[in-house]
Amino acid sequence: MKSLLLNGCEAAAEAAIAAGCRFYAGYPITPQNRFPEYMSFRLPQSGGVFLQAESELAAINMVFGAAAAGARALTSSSSPGISLKQEGISYLAGCELPAVIINMNRAGPGLGDVTPSQSDYFQSTRGGGHGDYRTIVLAPWSVQEIYDFTYLAFDLADRYRNPVLILSDGMVAQLLEPVHPRNGMKKLPQKKWALTGCRGRKPNSIKSLFLTPGVLETHNWKLARKYERMEKREVRWESYLCEKMELLIVSFGICARIAREAMEQARREGLRVGLFRPITLWPFPYRQLKSCLEKVSKVLVVELNLGQMLDDVKIASGGHSRIFFYGRPGGGVPTPEEILKEIKKK
Repeated sequence: MKSLLLNGCEAAAEAAIAAGCRFYAGYPITPQNRFPEYMSFRLPQSGGVFLQAESELAAINMVFGAAAAGARALTSSSSPGISLKQEGISYLAGCELPAVIINMNRAGPGLGDVTPSQSDYFQSTRGGGHGDYRTIVLAPWSVQEIYDFTYLAFDLADRYRNPVLILSDGMVAQLLEPVHPRNGMKKLPQKKWALTGCRGRKPNSIKSLFLTPGVLETHNWKLARKYERMEKREVRWESYLCEKMELLIVSFGICARIAREAMEQARREGLRVGLFRPITLWPFPYRQLKSCLEKVSKVLVVELNLGQMLDDVKIASGGHSRIFFYGRPGGGVPTPEEILKEIKKK
């Protein structure tokens, strides 16, 4: 299939359809408005159902219903809208329902502005809603990656019967880049647990309310074992030029893409700089990052926030690294030259 010129919203929508998503519910919010607009005509063309809900709360609960019925279901929003969906995401996790949630992160707190940000890292990687639960979190740095990760997210959601979050940003949402789409649609897994009517079989039950003493604890330990499997099997990362380096940059998403250009400029000037990029923000690649940290004396963490992934880098280092931070917390995106200037200060 030929490459398509798409922005990040369109690419994620096309990937969802290719992955078998046939239900989308969402509500407009900048900078992801192109997502529901695009899905409003593309999903019905593919035999799916598009609903513009009356609110973000309604949208996530519509996704809950579709997921319970066995559909591959999707919603998207941007930071304040994702906050409104958190109760529903907790219900999805508690009921062990697969769904995909895409966050085109904008700056905050509060309404902030509509420019790119990475300030939803804590919310995304620490559950976000109430109760003990986790979501796999994927962080793309290009339009091709948001296509690939959206496609992957549906498989991961079904594999673990768990919501999967894609933490992107307003820049990737608006970027226009060539995308290599997948051909056709693969066979989807059978969902014997789904609520599809019980004629000819025993009824299925999907719930997250357990009032009998000890039953909720048993359920939560079951979820914990599932999260442990995710931590063992689903860690993803990339490293660049991490041999014989004097400084390691750690960054994710679009910020890591900019940092890679800064690293390459630094290398051309004779500075021995490497880059480590977490792709799964949860499960976080602690062990893999620790291996890189053991090779270097100085670490520069670069994020579009006040230093949220910084906490996970400190955990990986175990207090044995000199860690510096450079952040842009107001919706501004650094240039490679700005990051190079920070490199030269260290």
